Formats: sequence, C-alpha cells, structure tokens
Amino acid sequence: MSLGPPADNLTRVSPITLADFERDALPTLWAYGEIPAISPAYDPDWQAAGHLTRAVDLLASWARTRELANASVRVQEIPGRTPVLLVDVPATANTTGTVVLYGHLDKQPPLGDWSEGLAPFAPVRRDNRVFGRGLADDGYATFAALSALEDLERRGVPHARCVVLIEASEESGSPDLLAHLDRLSDDLGDVELLICLDSGAITYDRLWVTTSLRGNLIAHLRVDVLERGQHSGTASGVVPSSFRIARQLLDRVEDARTGEILIPELHGDIPPSHRQAAQGLTAEFGDVAGDEQPTIAGLELMGVDATDRVLRRTFAPTLSVTGVGGMPLVENAGNVLRPYTELVLSLRLPPNVSGEVAADAVTRVLTTDNPSHARVTVTTSPATGWLAPELSPWLATALADASQATFGRPVGFCGEGGTIPFLAQLGERYPSVQFVATGVLGPGSNAHGIDEMLDLDTVVHVTNAVAHIVAEHAVHSA
Repeated sequence: MSLGPPADNLTRVSPITLADFERDALPTLWAYGEIPAISPAYDPDWQAAGHLTRAVDLLASWARTRELANASVRVQEIPGRTPVLLVDVPATANTTGTVVLYGHLDKQPPLGDWSEGLAPFAPVRRDNRVFGRGLADDGYATFAALSALEDLERRGVPHARCVVLIEASEESGSPDLLAHLDRLSDDLGDVELLICLDSGAITYDRLWVTTSLRGNLIAHLRVDVLERGQHSGTASGVVPSSFRIARQLLDRVEDARTGEILIPELHGDIPPSHRQAAQGLTAEFGDVAGDEQPTIAGLELMGVDATDRVLRRTFAPTLSVTGVGGMPLVENAGNVLRPYTELVLSLRLPPNVSGEVAADAVTRVLTTDNPSHARVTVTTSPATGWLAPELSPWLATALADASQATFGRPVGFCGEGGTIPFLAQLGERYPSVQFVATGVLGPGSNAHGIDEMLDLDTVVHVTNAVAHIVAEHAVHSA
C-alpha cells in the first residue's frame, strides 16, 4: 500500500540538504570514524579486538532511530565470519521486486603517518570535507541509503521493498559475503536493482556511474633458501640470495622494463564501447588517470596518452608489490644473508578475466622449475572483476535525470580500476539485475592512502540521486 499519491504527482528529487545530513547523520558517522574497524585481512585478531562489532552495532543503533515504516534492523552473524548489517524496508508501492543498497563498514589500515593535524581514527572537518579512515570508503553508505529512503517515506513517495546490506569484509576481498548471501537467498527475493555506494567519481560536479571494475588477485610469494640467516661474508657467493630468486620469479610475471604482464591468462579484450567511452572521457576532462596522481616532478607516466592511461587503469592487468617480509628495517639491516624473502603481490585483473583462472596461472608460473631448487610457496586470494550489463531504458533516463536535478550536470560513465567483489557475486546469482555503482571517491578522497577525505556536499548530492532512482524504479516496476 502506498504512503501517498502516485509518484508522478510528486517531485522525485529528494530535498535533503547539508544541514539535514549534519543534524541527522554526521554525529554518528563521526563516531564511526573513531573506530579502528580494520578489515580482517589486515587484523587477524579482529574478533578479539571487537572493533568490527562496535562499528556494526553503532550503525545498527542509528538505523533503528530512522523514521521508516515497519523497517526491521538486524545483524546477521555466522561463526568465524564478519557480520552483516541488514535493514529491511517494506515496499510502499505495489511492486514485488527488491532493491538492494550495498556498502561496507570495514576499513583499510592507516598506511603510514597522516599529514599534520590529521589522524586515521580522529575525524577532522575542514570546511565541508571530513578526514578520517573509512568515511568515504565506505562508512557514509549506510547513512546515504537510509536517509534517501527515509526522505521518500516522509514525503509520501512510493518505493519498492529495499534492503540495505552493509558487509564487513569488503576490503579483504569479501571472503565472508558468499556465506551470508547463501543464508539470504530466500530473504532477498527477486532482486531487480542493486545500488552500490562503494565506487568512485572522476569529478565532484555530477553523478558518476561505474561501468566496469577490475578484479584483484592477492598472492603471497615466499622464497626460502636457509634454515636461519648467515653472515654474508661466509654465505654470499655460495648460497643463492632469496631476494634474487624472488626477482627471477617476478620476471616471469611482469616485464620489469615496461610493467606489462607476461601471463596470457591475465589479459582480456577491451570492448569497443569502453574504448569509445575512454576517448570521450579524456576529450572532455583531459588526463584524468594521470593528473590525479601525486607524482614527483618529472616522473614519466605509463601509457602513450591520456586515453591509453584510462584503459590501462580499467582493463590492463598490473602487478604491485604491496608488502615485504623477511627484511629488517633499514636502520636494523646488518651484513646477513637472509633465510627467506616474502612478498605480497597485488595483481589487478581485467573485468572479463576470471580471478580463479588467474590464480591458477600465477601459481603455476611461480612454482614451476624453481630457480636453484629454492623452496617456493604461493598462496592466493582471487576476486573476479565486473562489467556492467546494459542499462534498461528507464534506468538510463533515471540516472540522467538524477544527475541533472541533484548536481545540475549530465551523468558521467566511467570504468574503475578497483575491485568490488560483491557486484560480480550478485551478478552471478541474479543475472537479470540492474546495477547502479556509484560513490563519492573523487579527486583527493585518498581511499586506501593517508588523509582519506569525505566531501560532504557530494554525499548529499549522491543521497538525493539515490532517492530519485529508487522512486523511479517503483514507477517502472509496478
């Protein structure tokens, strides 16, 4: 039953203001920012630490205070896995499908010292920007999703049944999410629309919709040559260096001169439509992939031009060494031939490459014919990327209207270089679902880096856009 007159007779653009968000959401979002809710991949003792539990309880408590008719709030827990927050908001329109609004509450680690006056778990506001770990990636999502639904109901604008789903292992590759989705398969019902609030924005002047996401393969490579470290004066020249062997193995994966990945299974074809979109993007905005990087003066970027850099960021396989084990700090380094070298490899994969296939290929390449017969061990954690399905005409129109009405600019479409495993996982379970992947991670947001920043004006605009899209869905699914 509808709460009011048909949506066609109402302005569907939500009038939420910054003052509304500051009053209703910001205090709790600020408190969330103070919780070091580090994702389990970076905090193996997360259960004992209790920070993820504190964060989910805080968000659940705030959700229960919202003015949403007959909404239910629960925390789904599975032993040994991170929790999931679920807010089930019954339909106020004559629709049968479900809209899922997705975000996550786990955070990346601080990643070093933040700038003067800033700290990862002590939020600081400067004008309309708030600095703190996890605020933009992705703590704001709970507040944006529920604020949008609350505003629709307050104004009597009908909506379908909505489920706000906030997980707590996304920054670890969502290893716990499939188990939760198994339990939720009956509860979610017929999912018609997924709105993911964990993506990026090229600019802050319009609604940006993500068209693709790369996959990710985390590989732990360890090379052992000794039972214990030995004086380099007696062992070097006799025992092969574990670091040299690791370098040889990496040369099987990546061309050290160009950065090109050498394993065929890690490459995918770029659809012509995405090439055209990249050309249009750089024609309007210039070198968007390169200009936002805080490079040192004179650094030569990869890629032949701005369009090539966009495509490299969204479709190219790449290798980054993100962690090192077995090495002392520089100030503690002595003349020792170390017994082992361990590297954490982060391989970004094209959206149309299977993470499992990539994991098998990388493991085979790194563990076959070990140099000097060193002991080489590899463990992997793969996540497959995602290509957005074609938009339904109603959704394409709704996105265009939402951006114009809330930002005053046309909607933008762009692929992203990051990974959101949930999109691929849900797409496999619900092949006919329509996707809207958007977010607030624009220039200077510094997701995963130091000085992470949330632009409050953009949060309000995205919240308003979400309300518009949900209202339009109800009209076209009735």
